[in-house]
Amino acid sequence: MGTLQDAFGRHIHYLRLSVTDRCNFRCVYCLPQGCAKGPESAPLSLEEIERLARGFARLGFWKVRLTGGEPTTRPDIAEITRSISDIPGIRRVGLTTNGYRLAGIASALCGAGLTSLNVSLDSLDPERFARLTGCSRLESIVAGVEAALAAGIPSVKVNVVLLQDLCDRELDQFLAWTRHLPLGIRFIELMQTGENGAFFRQHHLSAEWMRRMLQSRGWGRLAREESDGPAKYYGRSGHVGKVGLIAPYTAGFCETCNRVRVSSTGNLRLCLFGGEEIPLRHLLQSHTQEDDLVRLIESSIEAKPASHRLQQGHCEATTNLASIGG
Repeated sequence: MGTLQDAFGRHIHYLRLSVTDRCNFRCVYCLPQGCAKGPESAPLSLEEIERLARGFARLGFWKVRLTGGEPTTRPDIAEITRSISDIPGIRRVGLTTNGYRLAGIASALCGAGLTSLNVSLDSLDPERFARLTGCSRLESIVAGVEAALAAGIPSVKVNVVLLQDLCDRELDQFLAWTRHLPLGIRFIELMQTGENGAFFRQHHLSAEWMRRMLQSRGWGRLAREESDGPAKYYGRSGHVGKVGLIAPYTAGFCETCNRVRVSSTGNLRLCLFGGEEIPLRHLLQSHTQEDDLVRLIESSIEAKPASHRLQQGHCEATTNLASIGG
């Protein structure tokens, strides 16, 4: 069948699926104290994930991105990737990771059918990186990015959260990375959540500042491509890579939204910052429930809101990005 449309005529074909709510980093804008202690809420099993993805594929969803938490903390992440990439109708399978384990598993992920990889890397300065993430393994993560390119993963991007203390020298280091490597470096505005309000007010840096920095360095807007998502891309002569800006506080940001999210415990979220969740897990226990699953997803899409309300400060429904996968 064709892709679903919501009440605003947007074609919804992209599933962002969290496979765990646990993360081994302590990023200052997300989980500065680390994950809550105690047993993890049981994440969806490999079998439940496959049934879920099959249901979405029947509705015309052709793109799936695995998120967390940190998805590579699951030892079966390659098996999850393979199970989804084998589903008829699924054309792209992506993964967003902090890169901690990437160097050792990049080849396995590529062999399992991974088509897109996003690595969250907010600094190339070892001291600043450690301060932002609580991790001192910057070299290993850079090696993971290089391993992903060497393994042949078709699309490799680096996600950088814009923060006030980003200096010109470090910005130029990121831009230099695109000179000889086919990387997409995406600078993303810090988003306020229910837990990071004070940090947001102190450290938020507008994407408009970044746009001016790019223009002053000779970068120009590129023609939009279908795979760009919410990013606006820039290129420069002599660079094989490109640079993207993601500005969720810009008017009209949600007009082309094409995605929904499912939490690691199987709850459907129609908007990253929406409060309502629709439980799906009870329909993932047997393949005989697939028709009921498809009907529930299809009817739920009609309630997808026109946009988030971040500009009005409505962010409490998402306590932190690790809870739903950003």
